[in-house]
Amino acid sequence: MSATPVVVLVGPMGVGKSTVGHLLAGRLGLGYRDTDDDIVTEQGRTIAEIFVDDGEPAFRAIEKQTVRRALAEHDGVLALGGGAILDPDTRELLAGVRVVYLSMDVEEAVKRTGLNAARPLLAVNPRKQWRELMEARRHLYEEVATAVVATDGRTPEEVTQAVLDAVELKQA
Repeated sequence: MSATPVVVLVGPMGVGKSTVGHLLAGRLGLGYRDTDDDIVTEQGRTIAEIFVDDGEPAFRAIEKQTVRRALAEHDGVLALGGGAILDPDTRELLAGVRVVYLSMDVEEAVKRTGLNAARPLLAVNPRKQWRELMEARRHLYEEVATAVVATDGRTPEEVTQAVLDAVELKQA
């Protein structure tokens, strides 16, 4: 089976990829898929548990295969985990696909997640670690993005409309 998602959402943890993805899929009359959900279902444990039990490299290997499969199978709205774009092969697979980078600043991240949720990469000094993650990843998000939509101070509905406008998708 070979498909191509209509739109792929990328961005940092807590930016609202899942929330916006569901809304976007509903407005477009398409299916929604989240690779983090796929991983949890397939592995039978949370992402945090995979990080603790097996380490980040093992998680990234699982994530890479999950993203590859989702990109080949899903023809709706697809949300990728925050670190999926770290893999060069994944970034290559995203070439030619409509990708929207949902961005936010650290203050918005604090408001949304409190930076104290079960986020394995933010366990110690979450603000500093979030900033460092974004410094390392921002250029990769921008590299794969067809469009960038800032989410700061916007409701999920406003972000969804901004995504539709940015990629010129028509609602169902």
